[in-house]
Amino acid sequence: MDDPTVPEIPRPRTPDLGVAPAPRGWYEKPAPWNGKGYRRVKRALDLTLALASLPVVIPVLLVCWVAIRLESHGPAFFTQHRTGRGGRRFKMYKLRTMVAGAEKLKPELQDLNQLCYPDFKIVDDPRVTRVGRFLRRTSLDELPQIFNVIKGDMSLVGPRPTSFKADTYLLWHTARLEVRPGLTGLWQVSGRSTLQFDERLRLDIAYIRNRCLALDLQIFLKTLGAVIEGDGSEDTSSAQQSSKGPAGQVIQAGASGRR
Repeated sequence: MDDPTVPEIPRPRTPDLGVAPAPRGWYEKPAPWNGKGYRRVKRALDLTLALASLPVVIPVLLVCWVAIRLESHGPAFFTQHRTGRGGRRFKMYKLRTMVAGAEKLKPELQDLNQLCYPDFKIVDDPRVTRVGRFLRRTSLDELPQIFNVIKGDMSLVGPRPTSFKADTYLLWHTARLEVRPGLTGLWQVSGRSTLQFDERLRLDIAYIRNRCLALDLQIFLKTLGAVIEGDGSEDTSSAQQSSKGPAGQVIQAGASGRR
């Protein structure tokens, strides 16, 4: 993965294990600013923008809460354990988009899975409610994660957090743990739900090698455009399916699962 034209990311470095890097693209920066100063400025911007958005976010979440409760029984909000910076596990907040007890219906749907493990995705998943489809299409189901940004678990832009633990990663996968996970990331605007797990990991690493405020802004704006157009807003779903992970251990499937 060494490339003399791309600056090295801080240690620990991703070893060269014969893994092909992501193709060069619009996200490649000749001299990215990603040192301590960048991280401090980015954290300040995360807090400022997240707090400034609350007067809009809270009323929208209340409307979503009412719509979810009117259509189906069960809680409107729920948490999923995800893996963050340094492999630390944290609770990520989401809006429920599936019927109550959706996990019990999954064994009947295994043959319809369209992605390779550790992902699980079904187009027109019958477990998704009508309100849930709207929330997914508009990405409003991810809106509660603004509170994860405020807490410092996440950033506005970064690799999406996986539901499975860091000890299931292959060695080259661990490079994505050097930064805070994000509400949106490079792979969300580079194919989004159509990419397989290793393809997404290569884009995550490409983001880490090239991260800077300009790239963060580009990704954020591209994400807004994709959400407005409703283009590929559904991530791989279901974060509770047991399967063999990247390193062969049993993991919880769904690299960025929805529910």
